[in-house]
Amino acid sequence: MKNAVLNVAILDDYQNVSLSMADWSPLNGRANISVFNDNVADADAVIDRLKPFDVVCVMRERTPLPRAILEKLPNLKLIASTGTANASIDEAAAEALGIAVRHTGYASTPTIEFTWALILSMARSIPLENQSLRTGGWQVSLGDELAGKTLGLLGLGRVGSAVGAIGKAFGMNVVAWSQNLTPEAAAAHGVQSVTKDELFSKSDFLSIHVRLSPRTHHLVGAAEFAKMKPTSRLINTSRGPIVDGAALLEALRTERIAGAALDVYDVEPLENPHPLRELPNVLATPHIGYVSRELYRTFYGDTVQNIVRWLDEDGYATKN
Repeated sequence: MKNAVLNVAILDDYQNVSLSMADWSPLNGRANISVFNDNVADADAVIDRLKPFDVVCVMRERTPLPRAILEKLPNLKLIASTGTANASIDEAAAEALGIAVRHTGYASTPTIEFTWALILSMARSIPLENQSLRTGGWQVSLGDELAGKTLGLLGLGRVGSAVGAIGKAFGMNVVAWSQNLTPEAAAAHGVQSVTKDELFSKSDFLSIHVRLSPRTHHLVGAAEFAKMKPTSRLINTSRGPIVDGAALLEALRTERIAGAALDVYDVEPLENPHPLRELPNVLATPHIGYVSRELYRTFYGDTVQNIVRWLDEDGYATKN
């Protein structure tokens, strides 16, 4: 394997920007790089695509790599993943198969900012007004002020606490709940700790900021929607399965809640057709909360460095 030129695949580069977001020249003469802009979901298709490659660069959770796939990739030696963790990689299986896994740096800034882009867009009906203007119309809606409204945070970690701080700057009342949140921890962020029932019944805008895990799967369901105000709105920039999709559709169709802003879904890319693409009280975006030039430069820049370090450490494909 030494002195061989490796085959490197960059997967799911939807915007076709990976090669421009970093200096890949350190891999000149050491790797042949192939970029794939489309997403392949079928496991057999993923295996067929990746069989020739020694290194696979994956964007966080776009292409799952479970044991069933990894076992059928005998050439694979390194998975270079963006983000500090990637739940869709079976790292135990990778280790057992002798496949190294490397991660990159990460920043929550784009997700925090994007959460507020969604909240403000919903509060002032910006997509609707923009569409009206583009089609020759004028004002068609009434906006809602944020000052004095209640912002509910399901989760008060790095992202949730920053979203809450911005909410307070808008003059909102900020409340929070999560399974491990204590009143003391909430107070440290200047936020009021409430019960789960109070979180859903009091919030005018309820924003989700917990990690997806077995105990947060479908944490928001029909019982929670039943407690929400008919004027309230849900924002999810975390993970789709935290919300029961069927219960969400029912709440939106029956106008049990006023609307939802969604950047994440049970299955991604979102199926087409899908009701969430059509419902008038849904502001839907294609999981772009973390997609910023700055973070992509971190992702791909660190990916190059990780591949180079792995090559140097393991002695593969040394320069001629």
